[in-house]
Amino acid sequence: VQLQASGGGLVQPGGSLRLSCAASGIVFSRNDMGWFRQAPGKQRELVAGITSGGLINYADSVKGRFTISRDNAKNAVYLQMNSLKPEDTAIYYCNARYGSGWSRADFGSWGQGTLVTVSS
Repeated sequence: VQLQASGGGLVQPGGSLRLSCAASGIVFSRNDMGWFRQAPGKQRELVAGITSGGLINYADSVKGRFTISRDNAKNAVYLQMNSLKPEDTAIYYCNARYGSGWSRADFGSWGQGTLVTVSS
């Protein structure tokens, strides 16, 4: 399984970024997918998840600002991030879910993430 996250960068507070994740080595359409992030000195946390059927959940801290979506034809999952705040600064990772929950243990091996820095 290969998961390649991209689209990170430096953005000012209030700005937007769109992250992309290209997946290979899995039957993408059958997998639930998630975006996680890990800020310096903090644990990796779930930001947003989307099931194979399109059900979506978000962390409370990003509700109303972030939107997760998927394109099964492209084996890709996206994270549109609006109204970014300095506390959104982190490395963002995508992953495929194999367990029954939405914790880190329910997901597979981690690929390289993409760094998002929100700063003026």
